[in-house]
Amino acid sequence: MSEIYRILVVDDDHSIVNIIETTLKQEGYHVLTAHDGETACHIADAKHPHLIIMDVMMPQCNGLIATMRIRQSSNVPILILSAKAEGSDRVIGLESGADDYLVKPFYQQELLARVKALLRRYDELGSIRETQAQDLFQVGDIMLDTSKKQLIVRGETVRLTATEYKILQVLMANPGRVYSAEEIYERVWKSDAYAVENTVMVHISRIRDKMELNPKKPEYLKVVWGIGYVFEAP
Repeated sequence: MSEIYRILVVDDDHSIVNIIETTLKQEGYHVLTAHDGETACHIADAKHPHLIIMDVMMPQCNGLIATMRIRQSSNVPILILSAKAEGSDRVIGLESGADDYLVKPFYQQELLARVKALLRRYDELGSIRETQAQDLFQVGDIMLDTSKKQLIVRGETVRLTATEYKILQVLMANPGRVYSAEEIYERVWKSDAYAVENTVMVHISRIRDKMELNPKKPEYLKVVWGIGYVFEAP
């Protein structure tokens, strides 16, 4: 139910904040606002929003730095807003810890679709009501416990974002099966895939950093060049 969700909107352009706030409130969301990254970090720490919509270019502490700071202690979904549409800018935004990236100007319906998709993933990750046909996926010494929504790597619990969890759930449910970037995107983002290679690649890289002994030479989460990604035992 949308009314239970708190969404933090962060942008130094007050008119954009007002537009987004109005759009979200019409959908029943509770909206928090900030106009710089420093304030956003404080609100995120104190109010624990369910989703953050974060502009990049802001005074005091820009959106990328704020995202990295928030990500140190929270897995809250973060949607980056930016006027820069280049692929490299999108990669930088995702590498900072964001879950998704939306280019300005944007349609309100597209923003709402991204918000709903991110909240759905967040809810699936944290919901104790969700039932699975299988509670534990294990490949070698990597385990994904779907009942507790935890990744266990060599006996240690590793914290994942909701997006990272869903990607691993897709891959580990069928070890040895190769998934294209487009197929992963469609299954996880629940949206049509178009030029999504960089987006998926960045999330895969972040997962490797968390679970592989040597992320540059992964044992489990491997790329099949020209085809996609596969999760398999070494």
